[in-house]
Formats: sequence, C-alpha cells, structure tokens
Amino acid sequence: MSDQKFFAQPHETEWTELGPGNTRRVLIHTPELMQVEFGFEQGAVGAPHSHPHVQVSYVAEGRFEVTIDGETQVVEQGGSFIVPSGLTHGVVALTRGRLVDVFTPMRQDFV
Repeated sequence: MSDQKFFAQPHETEWTELGPGNTRRVLIHTPELMQVEFGFEQGAVGAPHSHPHVQVSYVAEGRFEVTIDGETQVVEQGGSFIVPSGLTHGVVALTRGRLVDVFTPMRQDFV
C-alpha cells in the first residue's frame, strides 16, 4: 500500500494566519505538485514576491487585482492566472475572496 494521499477533505487541514486579512491552508501535495487555498478579506494584500515554482491560480471567490511581472489585471470568480518561475507577482483583494493555487514542484516552505 502506498503512502501517497489521493484525497483531501476540507476538515483535514488547518488554516494558517499569514497577516492582516490573509490565511492559507495546504490541501494536498506530492513532491512534484501542491494545491493550496488562500483566504483574503477585502483590501488584504498578497505582497509582491517571486519563487522558483510555477504557479497557477483559480479565483474560487471574489475579485482580485493581480500583478505579474509589472502587468496588472482584475481577475474575478471563475478566472485564472499563471505565474512562470521567478516572476514577481502579487494580489490585492478587491472583495473578500479565495484563491486556489497549484505549485510545481511543491512548496517545501509551506509544510
């Protein structure tokens, strides 16, 4: 039997407070891939940063001003964006919302 986790239920993971109006919970991961949910209160900021991981984000709820490598767009519920490795990116929550991010490889710094 494999140690690989195939399923994740929402009650299985704890939310981590990141700063004013920001929370995060790791949903599921393998060494190659990770899914993470972020919660934002209206006006909360995901400060500009970069990392070596490729990231794809899905707006599960709300509206976000998203900046990637100096280009800014508003992305609403149901929209997505992708961040290539090494590019500076950040978000501002225009409304209360949630992002579901997938990283490859996994973010070791999140576990």
